[in-house]
Amino acid sequence: MGPQQPENELSNSIWIRALTLLVAGFAILSVFEQAATRAQDATAVVSAATQHPAEAPFIAENDAAMNKMMKGMDVKPTGDIDADFAAMMIPHHQGAIDMALSELRYGKNEQLRRIAQEIIVEQQQEINAMHLALGQPLPPDAPAPTQVFSNQVTSGQVTSSQSPTTMPDHAMSGHAAMPHDGMSMMPMK
Repeated sequence: MGPQQPENELSNSIWIRALTLLVAGFAILSVFEQAATRAQDATAVVSAATQHPAEAPFIAENDAAMNKMMKGMDVKPTGDIDADFAAMMIPHHQGAIDMALSELRYGKNEQLRRIAQEIIVEQQQEINAMHLALGQPLPPDAPAPTQVFSNQVTSGQVTSSQSPTTMPDHAMSGHAAMPHDGMSMMPMK
């Protein structure tokens, strides 16, 4: 039995090395696939902006918001499920806010603009609730994103190529918040 034991150890070592190389190969392949997907996405954005030049600023803002959101959601697990969940959801909610701001800047449909306003309010509330649930301090008080944009307009910081849109003070009165993901619309079992 003694002579077989080193042979088994050698066989196990070869298998471990082979599996390690296989996993590394898949990881490298994944990186290349992600890079190819990003290149395809960038090409699609440029193509859409070329086909619809009037929509180019909206397309560019949404693309930037999506890229920022996806990068922010790429969280390495820490061993704390709750913290990891919040770390991924906060950029997701911020992405929804950023996309809703684009709708307010460029959109014309009043119903969609109202929904965008509701998304901004609700998603910011949920971001704050996640920080509080984890015992984290809230970010310092700041103007609402639409107010910041409005202040830039009045101070001359916005160029003529930007299309400012602000939220009227009465925009939220009488409207119930509607989650952007539709979860509250799902029947309870």
